[in-house]
Parts: sequence; C-alpha cells; structure tokens
Amino acid sequence: MPVKFQDYYETLGVARTASQDEVQRAYRKLAKQYHPDTNKAPDAEKRIKQINEAYEVLKDADKRQQYDKLGATYKNGQEFRPPPGYENMNFDFRGPGGAPGTAPGGGGGFKMEGADFSDFFEMFFGRSKGASGARGGARRAAQPQAGGDVEAEVSISVEDAYRGAQRDFSLQAEDGGRRTLKVKIPAGVTDDAVIRLKGQGGEGVNGGPAGDVLLRVKLAPHPRFSVDGRDLTLDVKVTSWEAALGAKVDLPLFEGTVTLTIPPGAQSGQKMRLRGKGLPARGAGGESGDLYVRIMIAVPKVLTDGERELFEKLRSESTFDPRA
Repeated sequence: MPVKFQDYYETLGVARTASQDEVQRAYRKLAKQYHPDTNKAPDAEKRIKQINEAYEVLKDADKRQQYDKLGATYKNGQEFRPPPGYENMNFDFRGPGGAPGTAPGGGGGFKMEGADFSDFFEMFFGRSKGASGARGGARRAAQPQAGGDVEAEVSISVEDAYRGAQRDFSLQAEDGGRRTLKVKIPAGVTDDAVIRLKGQGGEGVNGGPAGDVLLRVKLAPHPRFSVDGRDLTLDVKVTSWEAALGAKVDLPLFEGTVTLTIPPGAQSGQKMRLRGKGLPARGAGGESGDLYVRIMIAVPKVLTDGERELFEKLRSESTFDPRA
C-alpha cells in the first residue's frame, strides 16, 4: 500500500550532507520554535511531531544510512512504496535513556506515542521482527529517561573564590521564564571550574531522574589582584628610597594583613613570593596557591621645594648610572 514519503531533511531544513552536529542544532532550534507551551499556532503540534519524527531517524548514523538508501529522488508528500525486503528490517528506535519515541535533549522532550508516527515511519521503521518471525507493531514499554543537563556560566568575585559564599543565580527555564537557584560556592574554586547542582537540570521522562545544572565559574576582574590558577599577583608601589634602603610594608589581604619585608636595592618589577597566601586548596591533600608581590617604584609627580633640593643633592652626590 503506498504512503506519503517523508523528506526528513526538508523537515529539519538541512542538506542531505549535513553533519550530525548540524542536524542536532537544526532540531533544537525548531523544537524550541514550535514548543507547544510557547507556540500557540494551529499547526504547532503537527509541526513538532514532524520535527521529532525526522530527528528520530536522522540523529542515528545507522538509521540515517538506511533512510538514505531510499535515494534523493522522492519528494516530500509523494506517493511511496517501500522497496522489497523492507519487512525484514528490525529497527529499535529508542530515545536517550531508553525511552522509545522520545525527543532527545532531556527535560521537556515531547513524547511520540504510536499515533504520532506517520504511516511512512510505521511502514518503513516502526515494525520489528519478533521471535516467531512475524511482523509486529507493538512498541516496548516506555523506560525511565534521565533529564538533560543544563550548562551555564556564572561570574563571581575573587573574594568569593577565596572565602566561599552562597549566592543566588538566575537561569532561563525550559518554558522561557527565569528561575533562581541558590548556589554554594566552595572556598578555593578557580576560574573555569564547574559547580554541579544535582537534580536541578531538565526534568526526567517516565519517572526518570532530573538532570544536573553545570555552572562554569568565571572570576570577575579584581582591582588589586590578578589570578592565575590558585596563584595571586599583587602590585605594590614603593618609594625610591624604600626600594633603595629597604622597608616593611603592610599588605591588606582577604583575611587580615601581612607585613612584607622589602630588601635594600629592590628593583621595579621584581617579584616576591608569599607561599600559601593565594587561593586556598580544595579538598584534603590539596595545596593552596601563592601570592606574588610585584614591586613597582613610584616617584612623586609634584615636588616640594625641600624634596627638590634633596633630589638635586642626591643627583650630584650619587655615582649610580642605571644605563651603564
């Protein structure tokens, strides 16, 4: 019996040569556009069923290969008769996590019950050969499917990375709205680290567990400290006489103040290391980062008469030539 041919490439708006990534991106874009919760157009439900069916076939390399064997000569909606031997094909169409006929991506996928498949899909893909050799249209019982993970970036201060904190972050929900999550930021978290919020991601299907939210940490620029992994760098300005004669300088840090001893003859740009004063370690056995203090010699922009007299005296007395 002839059925209407379904051009799955046309449905997703991709070329027959499209990569699997291109197919997936096209599906996600269309699934969002025609989601029945947000799109109230009369044909939205029909379109989302067609989109799901197309992706159900094209997302899998083996099944896509079988579909491609039909050739590119058929047009969407054209009368189609399956080739000889189609009844011996055995396809197992199962969504992520084992659920048959479910849209991928977790959380908020659209279930495709038997009535949602086109006649073309049923005829060419939807039958499997049973143990007795007879064709049967029965589908396997729906299996629990885990919800999809949600990835996002969060920006935190270096202070929060050092001390740890609890912050509220707003994320876009699956229905297009916003939801607020309370996030515990562990002390010692570094740039590009991932904080996992268990069970806060996409909803599971058929009783499956919810996915997770994966928050990638980005440390916001700090006015005093620069960060490299767990190490911190701090520029400290000193006078020319402090650099020449040596000095003790108090440095306010995130937890209290430390006193830095500048040796006589310190040079501008010279770095001094304070071990263990960087970002703290995470977990037992870890090592805290270090604090590198960079000496920056500063001179007054405006001199008093007395200062000018002293500098001129130094110039006449000193034999030091930095360019020698």
